[in-house]
Amino acid sequence: MADLLKKLKSWSSVWRDIATTTSDKELPSLSADLPEDEIAQVRDQMKACLDIKGGEVSARSRAAALGHAYLELNKTGRQRFLEILADDFATDNAKVEQAIADFQAAETDEEKREREIALRRSLEPPRMTLLRQFNALPDGVKFLVDLRADLLKMSRDNSRLKIVERDLKDLLISWFDVGFLELRQLTWHSPAAILEKIAEYEAVHSIKSWNDLKNRLARDRRLFAFFHPRMPDEPLIFVEVALVNGMSDNVQELLDEEAPLLNPETADTAIFYSISNAQTGLAGISFGNFLIKKVVGALSKDLPNIKNFATLSPIPGFQAWLDQALAKGDSTLLNPKERDALKKASGQKGAKGGLKALLETSAWKNDPEAHDALKEPLMRLCARYLLEAKRKGTRTLDPVSHFHLSNGARMERLNWLGDTSSKGMKQSAGMMINYLYKLNDIEKNHESYQTNGKIVASSQIKGLRKG
Repeated sequence: MADLLKKLKSWSSVWRDIATTTSDKELPSLSADLPEDEIAQVRDQMKACLDIKGGEVSARSRAAALGHAYLELNKTGRQRFLEILADDFATDNAKVEQAIADFQAAETDEEKREREIALRRSLEPPRMTLLRQFNALPDGVKFLVDLRADLLKMSRDNSRLKIVERDLKDLLISWFDVGFLELRQLTWHSPAAILEKIAEYEAVHSIKSWNDLKNRLARDRRLFAFFHPRMPDEPLIFVEVALVNGMSDNVQELLDEEAPLLNPETADTAIFYSISNAQTGLAGISFGNFLIKKVVGALSKDLPNIKNFATLSPIPGFQAWLDQALAKGDSTLLNPKERDALKKASGQKGAKGGLKALLETSAWKNDPEAHDALKEPLMRLCARYLLEAKRKGTRTLDPVSHFHLSNGARMERLNWLGDTSSKGMKQSAGMMINYLYKLNDIEKNHESYQTNGKIVASSQIKGLRKG
């Protein structure tokens, strides 16, 4: 957070200097919450940005003044600023209707082509030009990524801003095409500022210390990240890889700082144990699948001894799904044998009683009777969740599962107590899953899942569901 505030101050200063390179381009000082009597000043500056007078230098200066003003606003002020973009710089519906009428009235193919171009132009709101102008400023792309992060938060409760968020997303999709991205391997010798951001952005298994980070960059580990040329010091998404023998089933063991180092030349498996999106403002702009493919290619080239590529992944939606099933009183959750074992361990009957009661005791994993009573039903129910719980028709409910299945992976193995951290216990009763990337099957698996929702799973996963 301190680094972000420092960065914002730096942008603000630089953009203020750009804004004053030509006369009368800097906005008067605004109040942080942008009260009603100051809104007209911002609106006029936005109109000035769209004015072609003065050429590119003047346009850049006006945009810098506008960006500087936004950075100085608080949450309320920023919302009002964005509402101006939504309301006053939207698509002109009258122009669109006229363009449609002109297109429909066209008689020749040439007229149709010309009027189609005019129709397309009429559909683009003026705010798109404003947003593009920020792109030309120092750190302008990062500013727009963070601006979309603001819009994503605010548009949840303010529907007026949803269309602005969508406009900005469309711009970012074109600018963040995977062809523009650079894959870098980060090491302990990478710039400290970038390593600090890796520690800050890690979203799966938090990095607790510099020693923890150093361990994740040891000789039997790899860390790769995508960067954009206009954001060279900001990772967009990164993946952490462990080089091991066999398929890992426990993340605490994988991250143990005291574990002996393995010679990468003797490893046979690459375990992707953490994939983190670093930029909230790029949510919904997918390049994670390209990252995995690029990393597999890089590892295969550098370490031909690596024959297996798999993940050790969380199951973030399982506990929430189970809680809902318990609340609904789903009678199919437990079989008679499981009911008896849970009753004996907890003293309570049924799923709402025995199962829920044991899960709510934080120390159940250390109680042999409770542990044994829970293992069979939880493993079976988790397999059922992964294979059967869906949203949007054929899409699997679990977001991590959807990501890997979309990329062509196979559900390989469910791991009991694979993550005993408080986060792991809370979100999935400690279970983790291995997704296997078999290089010859990736495209086939991807097509099966994307086309008809078919989930490719191992016999272990399928067998657990049947119980």
